[in-house]
Amino acid sequence: MPTSRVSRHSYHHGDLANALTSAALDLARTGGPEAVVLREAARQIGVSATAAYRHFSSREALMHAVKDCALGEMVERMEQELERVPAGGDPATRLRARLRALGAGYIGFALEKPGLFRTAFQRNTPITGQHGADPMETAPFKMVIAILDDLVELGLIEPDKRPFLGMAAWATVHGMADLILDGPMRHMTPEIQQTAVDRALDMVVDGITVR
Repeated sequence: MPTSRVSRHSYHHGDLANALTSAALDLARTGGPEAVVLREAARQIGVSATAAYRHFSSREALMHAVKDCALGEMVERMEQELERVPAGGDPATRLRARLRALGAGYIGFALEKPGLFRTAFQRNTPITGQHGADPMETAPFKMVIAILDDLVELGLIEPDKRPFLGMAAWATVHGMADLILDGPMRHMTPEIQQTAVDRALDMVVDGITVR
């Protein structure tokens, strides 16, 4: 993932694509998807729009690169929550805690970096990820899939109920984040918002796993 906050002297010859992506990522961080403009990214690092278009043929191409970076930062935030789960102990308890941690990291990223969250899921440009056109191939979703598979292996999810559980969990946490950022829950107090988040995460874990 490119390092943000670039300048016209901060990249080497042949690394202009990364410099443009980093500049655009900073634009998204502060202004959301609407702020991601190829000409502005070029201006930020002191190159011409013509030079920028040699690396990104359109704003959409640049947006795809920025989305990948935003998803990468989301993964880092989810991993931070996973690291807080104690090692050892009862495997079932630990896996349930890890599933909850992924949801907490996802929502935490959305609330802490709303510009990047909105950019990652901007509707006008499909999520592609680095592995193809399927959103289910993106790194955050794969983290959820891996834990769900472990839960099946441990007997905490019945195999016949495994299909589409990842989508259901994703819809719950994403919906909660969206309601707080851009929906009616944005007017509620932080305490009420956090309580709602906790209940949503409890619902996901308790609804998916067999106690």
